[in-house]
Amino acid sequence: MPTRKKFVAGNWKMNTTLAEAKALGAAVAKGVTDDRVTVAVFPPYPWLTAVGEVLKGSPVALGAQDVSSEKKGAFTGEVSPAMLLETGCKYALIGHSERRHIIGESETFINHKVHTALEEGLSVVLCMGETLAERERGLQERVFQRQVYAACAGLTDEQFGRIVIAYEPVWAIGTGKVATPEQAQEAHAFVRSKLRLLYGDKIADSTPIVYGGSVTPDNTVGLMSQPDVDGALVGGASLKADSFLAIVKAAG
Repeated sequence: MPTRKKFVAGNWKMNTTLAEAKALGAAVAKGVTDDRVTVAVFPPYPWLTAVGEVLKGSPVALGAQDVSSEKKGAFTGEVSPAMLLETGCKYALIGHSERRHIIGESETFINHKVHTALEEGLSVVLCMGETLAERERGLQERVFQRQVYAACAGLTDEQFGRIVIAYEPVWAIGTGKVATPEQAQEAHAFVRSKLRLLYGDKIADSTPIVYGGSVTPDNTVGLMSQPDVDGALVGGASLKADSFLAIVKAAG
């Protein structure tokens, strides 16, 4: 069975003051002492440079919670991949359910973002997942297939080497509900099977697929024990260094 390095990322969403962000980043950097697990944090845009400074010299990578689909120009309020790279970002989150379902980002728009980010040198954490209504109707596999095909259309093998897929069932994000390890494994295995069908064994076997949705230190071990669960995208539990570091430890 292929060995994929575990990936654990903290999505801070629209939380923290500047002082809180710097303190949290410093605590995470201090607590991650090796690179057995790839670790990244995703602060709000205004704090990226400051958090990047406290992460310097540590194994912890910096990421942005979003990125523009455009490289430069008259796009008020947008932040380009090049700008993010200058702050020290390695990663960008794309396709998070809160942007799909609240902001209204389309599959085509998400694909454009993925291409722009990768072309400019960022790595991408690509989010996908079904709503509760879709799961109750048994449509989750159709949703996975549509989202994977649409977001990844036109990518090269080299670009796939800089993608992490995050499965986040919408019904589990911030609700306290969490997919069972078996549900997570079923979803991840299905996504991997579609990668295999479309892009071949090398990409399917090497692409990390991580789980997100009310991840805590208590449920991490069960999730990580599944063969196709390669890490976690952590929301609320990433806002406290102790709980986030416990998840990193459990993943390793």
